[in-house]
Amino acid sequence: MSQPAATTGSPPAPTPAPAPVAAAPSAPPVARRPIGRTLAMALVPLAVAAGGWWYWKSLAFVSTDDAYVNGHVTFVAPRVSGQVAKVLVDDNNRVRKGDLLVQLDKEPFLVAQRIASAAVDAAKADVIAALATTRATAAEVRTMRFALDHAIEDVNNQVALLKSRIASLESMKATEARARSDFDRTDKLAKSNATTQQQVDATQEALKVSVAHVAEALEQIHQVRVGLGLPATPPDGKGLDDVPADLNQTFSAVRQAQGALLQSAAKLGAVDSLSKSPKQMIADFYQRDPSGDVDKILEHLVENAPAVKQAQSRLLQAERSLAQADLNLKYTDVVAEIDGVVTRRNVNPGNNVVAGQALMAVRSLTEIWVDANFKETQIRELRIGQRVDLDVDMYGRHQTFEGRISGFTMGTGSTLALLPAQNATGNFVKVVQRLPVRIDILDYDPDRAPLFIGLSVEPRVFLHEPPQGPNAGKVLQPALVVGDAQR
Repeated sequence: MSQPAATTGSPPAPTPAPAPVAAAPSAPPVARRPIGRTLAMALVPLAVAAGGWWYWKSLAFVSTDDAYVNGHVTFVAPRVSGQVAKVLVDDNNRVRKGDLLVQLDKEPFLVAQRIASAAVDAAKADVIAALATTRATAAEVRTMRFALDHAIEDVNNQVALLKSRIASLESMKATEARARSDFDRTDKLAKSNATTQQQVDATQEALKVSVAHVAEALEQIHQVRVGLGLPATPPDGKGLDDVPADLNQTFSAVRQAQGALLQSAAKLGAVDSLSKSPKQMIADFYQRDPSGDVDKILEHLVENAPAVKQAQSRLLQAERSLAQADLNLKYTDVVAEIDGVVTRRNVNPGNNVVAGQALMAVRSLTEIWVDANFKETQIRELRIGQRVDLDVDMYGRHQTFEGRISGFTMGTGSTLALLPAQNATGNFVKVVQRLPVRIDILDYDPDRAPLFIGLSVEPRVFLHEPPQGPNAGKVLQPALVVGDAQR
């Protein structure tokens, strides 16, 4: 049955659909790999390279991150006590050796210096006075020396006089014998009236005079003998001329002169003994000088006299006191003993300080090194002189310092601790120990790249490079000798 015809106002008839177009043939699908597998394949070369690098590192050098910069520190302390007048530096100031840091009040030390100087002047005057007194004593010794010679000569003269008187006595005895013979002859002639009475009286008078002269001469001999300390009448069997051979050494006047000489010489320090004879004492006196010059002997005695030595000793003591006063005055200026930087200042003007009190510290900028605490498993191949590269955390990889091993600490860190571990109870737990190794910095310039105490460092010790420098290749440094220590 046919469709009714369309009427006005009805919806239009639908447009017929186009005929389908045949599709072109598509490409075969591509197989996609998983992302994890791709990353793993990319990281394999990196892992191999890293492993090789770490293997090379383990063979070429050893390193540790337990290392830090260390250096000398000098504590500044006064050598004398006093009041602080000036403080010329503050923390972090850089100073040079000899720079003035602190100044104490100088006035008390100036007064002490003037007192010591006056004591030196007085001691010098005492030395001059002692020399003058001693030279006067030396002149007295010279006089006493002549007095002793005079005493000996006087004894010798008395002995000679004794011998002369004995000779005179013998002459007078001969005169007496002649007078007696004349008297006897005259007396016989008178009995036979061959001579006059006047002649008899004359010969008799001559005999009496001769007898008197003999008696007088004998008394004079007795007087001389007694004057020499001898008995007036010699013992039986001894003649009037019997005199001891050493009488000029033992006579009382000689001994008295010897004692006076010894007393004066003792003031010069020339002590001798009275048991010596004057002759021996004088001989010993002249032996003090090879040429026997008395003036040189006395001058030597003056220079070494006890009074002079005491005065010179007091002068030396006064000069030492003055030198100490000068030093104390110098010590009022407290100076830096090393080049470095001031730290830990704790002094201000007006403080009263005592000798040895720490006022501040000066950290050295040049005398620094690195203390690296290597594990005990790392130090087997470490030797003095091995080259070390030092990476300081402060500068990172931008600045590498060169160093060399200079020594090993004789003990691990645990044994050198303030309170070392005690394992006597048996509660021992083995842990890897660390040994401090000192590394000197070779190319360090504090003005270009300063290092501060305590900075963290990572050292790398190159094992296969030959050690260089002093004691290269050794583990322990050789023992120092005194000369090296003094140098």
